[in-house]
Amino acid sequence: MKAILALEDGRTFEGEAFGHTGTTTGEACFNTSMTGYQEIITDPSYRGQIVTMTYPLIGNYGVNPEDAESSQPHVRGLVIGELSPVSSNWRAHQTLPEYFSEHQIIGIEGIDTRALTKHLRSAGAMRSCISTELSKEEAIKAAQKSAPMAGSDFVKEVSTPESYVWEGESREWTIPNPSTGQEGTYIELPEIKYNIVAYDFGIKWDILRHLRQGGFNVTLVNSRTPAEEVLAMNPDGVFLSNGPGDPAALDYIHTEVKKLLGKTPIFGICLGHQILTHAFGGSTYKLKFGHRGGNQPVKDLRNGKVSITAQNHGFATDVDSLPDIIEVTHINLNDNTVEGFRHKELPAFSVQYHPEAAPGPNDATYFFAEFAELIEQSR
Repeated sequence: MKAILALEDGRTFEGEAFGHTGTTTGEACFNTSMTGYQEIITDPSYRGQIVTMTYPLIGNYGVNPEDAESSQPHVRGLVIGELSPVSSNWRAHQTLPEYFSEHQIIGIEGIDTRALTKHLRSAGAMRSCISTELSKEEAIKAAQKSAPMAGSDFVKEVSTPESYVWEGESREWTIPNPSTGQEGTYIELPEIKYNIVAYDFGIKWDILRHLRQGGFNVTLVNSRTPAEEVLAMNPDGVFLSNGPGDPAALDYIHTEVKKLLGKTPIFGICLGHQILTHAFGGSTYKLKFGHRGGNQPVKDLRNGKVSITAQNHGFATDVDSLPDIIEVTHINLNDNTVEGFRHKELPAFSVQYHPEAAPGPNDATYFFAEFAELIEQSR
C-alpha cells in the first residue's frame, strides 16, 4: 500500500507501507547503526519517535525474542530504504512486517533515506507523520499538530508500574571451546555481590543483563518512587536508567534523585546522566539532530583513551551550567558535548552513551566494573 512520510516543514517522501496501515506521528530522527534494528525498535528511549535507518537494507535477519530490549516495540514508525523480502537467520521467529503487524506499528520503505538524513542534519530533528490514508497536505498538518519532543514526559509511559527483581536470561552467548573448558553456548553468571535499586525510566534489558553479569542483583522501581522508599531498601547503590523524552520535563524525578546524593553510590546512563545533571543543579538542552548510532567517538579525559560508542539521545548537558564540584570526564569528539562526569566528593558518576551497546561496540563496558569499584570504596 502506498504511504507518505511528511515533515512539519512541508517536505514529503513517498513510499510503501509495511506491517500496519493508518496514520502515526512522532519526532523524525535517524540512526546510523548498520545492524541492530530490532534492538532499536524495542528500545524504550525511542518512545514518541519515528526512526530512519541509514543502512539501506533492513529486515534481512528477521526478529527473535532473544534480541529484544523490552517486551514490545516503542518506535512510532520506521523509515527504511529497502525491506528485505526474506528473513535469512536460524534464530528468526518472525519477519519484520509480521512483527509490526502484530504490534500495529507502521513502517515505510522505498524512501531515499540519504536525502532524508541530510535534510534532518541541516534542518534538525522535527515532527513528522507517516500515513496510508492522508493526502500530502493533511499529513503535513498532522505532523505540525503533533506534540513536540521538547517538554514531553514519555517516561511515565514506559516505566514499570510495579517494582520487581530482574530474573531474565542474562548469560552471555559464546562459542563452545573444550580446550578452555567452555562446553556450552553460555557463560555462566557470577555470584551476586551487590544489591542495587534501578530507577526504571525506560531501561533496556541489555543493561540489566550486563549488571547481572557484573554481579549485581537488581530491583527495579517506578520512576515516581520516593527517595526515602529507595533508601529504605538499604541498597548498595542506585542505578539511573536510560529513557525517552525531555529530561528538563522531569522535575519530580530530579527532586528525588537529589535526595539520594551522598546517601548511596549512584551510576547513571543516558537519560540517567541528564537527570543527574539536573540533580547537580545543571541544565540540559536539545541537540539539533542528536546522537544515534554505534559509531560515536568519545574521549576519556582522565587517560586520553578514545572509545567508539553506541548512543541514542536528543538532549545534552550544558557544560557551562555545571557547578565547580562536578568534573567532566568524557567528551564527544564530533561536537565536544559532555559525555560523562563525576562528582568530586560524592560517589556519583554517569555517562551519556550506552556502555552495554545493543547494538554497537563494547569499548565502554568497563563502566559496570567502575560502578562495582565505587560501591566497594563507599562501604
